[in-house]
Amino acid sequence: MALADKLVLQRQHHLKWRVFDRLELGLMIICGILCFGFSLSVTADIVTRTIGHPWLWLQEVTSTLFIYAIFIGAAVATRRNDHLYLTAISESLHGAPRTFVEIVIRFVVLGVAFCLIWFGYVNYLRGFGSFRLPSGTPIASLYAVIPLSAILIALFTAEQLVNGIRNGFDHPEPQEELIIPPVETTLGRGA
Repeated sequence: MALADKLVLQRQHHLKWRVFDRLELGLMIICGILCFGFSLSVTADIVTRTIGHPWLWLQEVTSTLFIYAIFIGAAVATRRNDHLYLTAISESLHGAPRTFVEIVIRFVVLGVAFCLIWFGYVNYLRGFGSFRLPSGTPIASLYAVIPLSAILIALFTAEQLVNGIRNGFDHPEPQEELIIPPVETTLGRGA
């Protein structure tokens, strides 16, 4: 099984366009790298503080990796229907009520995405007036990921909305066949 098959979720693929599968794969890899870097920088921060020679810039690296992982992860989770999505409500319905609820949910997510785009961009621009210590990097470097992530969230939500209206939202997922081996219940001769 190829790496792409393991990372690109096939669940609810009727709501997705194949052209975005590579984007999802790339974003999943970036998320993995960011999470690994975050863990590594936290470990290095703990070690350097324990030995009495802290590297203060590690806190900046850690916070940057953490914030970028959160927002890129939110975009990936939106494509995978794992985040910003109220599954309990919609999956309990069928037919026209489900379609209506799914459309309303996605319009709410689009509204949130557009707010993140607008206010994230405003914060990004304002971030050039504040600086992180000790490096002196503009705080805008932290805020840059917010509108970028929101654009991806809006793109993936629009993808699901178009495909859901076209193909229907209610596609039962194939059940994985669970095979439970039989357990021998007879006792041995010596018992």
